[in-house]
Amino acid sequence: MTKNKIIVALDVATKKEALDLVDQLGEQISFFKVGLQLYTAEGPEIVRAIRAAGANVFLDLKLHDIPNTVANAVRSAAELAVQMLTFHLCGGEEMIRAAVSAKPRELSLLGVTVLTSVDEQTLRKIGIPDKIDDHVLRLAKLGAETGVDGLVASPHELKMLRAQFGTKIKLVVPGVRPTWSEAGDQKRVMTPREAFDAGADYLVIGRPIIAQPRPREALAQILAEIGA
Repeated sequence: MTKNKIIVALDVATKKEALDLVDQLGEQISFFKVGLQLYTAEGPEIVRAIRAAGANVFLDLKLHDIPNTVANAVRSAAELAVQMLTFHLCGGEEMIRAAVSAKPRELSLLGVTVLTSVDEQTLRKIGIPDKIDDHVLRLAKLGAETGVDGLVASPHELKMLRAQFGTKIKLVVPGVRPTWSEAGDQKRVMTPREAFDAGADYLVIGRPIIAQPRPREALAQILAEIGA
């Protein structure tokens, strides 16, 4: 069902705000993202609270460190019973293998390719001469070859990645904006319907829902757009 493929990003500052959203939206969806802002503010307890409320958690920490540190972080995330965890594929093969070896079967490890806020000018400034598609594909192949369960990429790379990997790997997509929402700091975006049509398995949507005065209505509108 489409509603089980939407992950609402709890990009808020406090446990109370996060759990209020889980309470409001829990009948419509079952998956919530905990990112750096909320995890830094509230720590592992916020994950435990969301899980206790019966929801699934996508822990979006984008780990990037030496292999041993990343492996230990994966083990800690597994103890929190999260369903998904992210790390940066640019950490390299040794780091990826360490992360994969540390995860239990029930945890999906997702490799981040290129952030949706990045464009080719950004890549040039950090010394990467490739086009974004080429850089995304190189990192995606490295992740697939070393055993990641899924990839995080912008919706603009979906068709390329689906053509390369078929259904062997999950594609989790941020940078999704409904027709009535502004792109904000995202530079490579699509509407939810376009992203699903291009091959996304899961959509991560934050501000178009949580920044609205009535989050339930915003989410319902997005679900209606997808199903139209």
